[in-house]
Amino acid sequence: MKYDILLGLAIGVFAFLVTMGYNVFPIGLLFVTSYLVWKYVISRQMVKNGSGVAVPTTGIDFEDIGGQSVAKKELQEALDFLLYSDKMKALGIRPLKGILLSGPTGTGKTLLAKAAARYTNSAFLSVSGSEFVEMYAGVGAERVRGLFRRAREMVRKEKKSSAIIFIDEMDILGAKRGSNVSHHEYDQTLNQLLIEMDGLKADQGPNILVMGATNRPEALDAALLRPGRFDRQVKVDLPDKDGRLAILKIHTKNKPLAPEVRLESIAHETFGFSGAHLESLTNEAAILAMREEASEINEHHLHEAVEKVMLGEKLDRKPTTEELRRIAIHESGHALLAETVRPNSVSQVSIRSRGNALGYVRHYPKDDLYLYTKDMLEEQIMVALAGAVAEEQILGTRSTGAAGDYEQALNLVEKMLLAGMSSLGVTDISRLNADQRQTETRDILTGLEERTTKILKANIETLLRITKILEEEETLGGEVLRSYLQTVA
Repeated sequence: MKYDILLGLAIGVFAFLVTMGYNVFPIGLLFVTSYLVWKYVISRQMVKNGSGVAVPTTGIDFEDIGGQSVAKKELQEALDFLLYSDKMKALGIRPLKGILLSGPTGTGKTLLAKAAARYTNSAFLSVSGSEFVEMYAGVGAERVRGLFRRAREMVRKEKKSSAIIFIDEMDILGAKRGSNVSHHEYDQTLNQLLIEMDGLKADQGPNILVMGATNRPEALDAALLRPGRFDRQVKVDLPDKDGRLAILKIHTKNKPLAPEVRLESIAHETFGFSGAHLESLTNEAAILAMREEASEINEHHLHEAVEKVMLGEKLDRKPTTEELRRIAIHESGHALLAETVRPNSVSQVSIRSRGNALGYVRHYPKDDLYLYTKDMLEEQIMVALAGAVAEEQILGTRSTGAAGDYEQALNLVEKMLLAGMSSLGVTDISRLNADQRQTETRDILTGLEERTTKILKANIETLLRITKILEEEETLGGEVLRSYLQTVA
């Protein structure tokens, strides 16, 4: 951009000199020629820089990827079209041209693409979608052409029969046409990719399969997803409990675990973790063991690593005595109500600062649930409100520490409205005005807050006892907390 500004200034200077009577034709001709040559060289360099990165295909196998059994099975079935092309041709089956991997970040889409290259013994070329977008006209389209040329060259050079082109961040290269109205370079680049994919034919040179990865499939252009281009869409989702256990076993193969370590309990605690989160968890546990100069990774290392991945590192900041008591009351309120409405659900309670949290209560997921009833959502809202209600019951006031809890409660109320679980019934909430939504939200929260207050008032002595213990111990495990609750009862 700055070079175009300088060009504009230079043209202005030349125009001024012409009006003053100077003969600037020779200098102007030299300047324009130099600028065009410079722009051509820079553009060619940009095309070269976007030609992709050749990656060795001997490192990752499907057995090295855990927690994605469904995705692996579906992907391997699609890759058999490339692996047994002669058999498919005999049956008149058209070879697949593209496979789209979609799902949240950190779930292993890039690893699956690398494993696919090894599975099919293909040359592997990796590139990011952002490398194709430039302000210079035609550069992105030329990069696409160069990418496919290089894939064919790699097949000949490596003496293989096929190549896989992996395009990460596919939603940048393949965004819906017209979504970037200020710059048509995006559309030209996408058009060139469509042309190249249409030109992929098994009887014309080596087999080339295009694999794309995105966490925003809804942003892709419809022409890219039609049959004949990206023929298969493979969902790479967050792993379930069994998948998390498989991933943990893979990432602890090279780590010395103590005999008492139960990876099943860690898998149970880590609902919502991706493969990348679980890899980080095992790595952080090993680091914690090294800090303690331990020869093995113990279960408490893994539990603390779960907290670190979820919430961040412990902080040195020290709240005042008054703040510490308020935090203890707040977290005790969360924990007590959680154990009342969902027994055996608390994993740990702490008033140690970690990340952005002054204190926290970590819960055991009841199971890997994907559907929630009205009662379940109401229980979650009551647990979220319990911290502020406990503060008010004991100290008489609330604090800003409940801001995150209120945000969580409001999100849960929104889910209830969308699912028709409010007094409004099934309705299009986008048609409700602000007053209607606010009134319904307030009614739901007021009713649940009254229920929460009633439970905490009935157990006020227990709440005070847990608060005192938490102030002394700072952290309580779930089993220890429940033993205190039974003693009080």
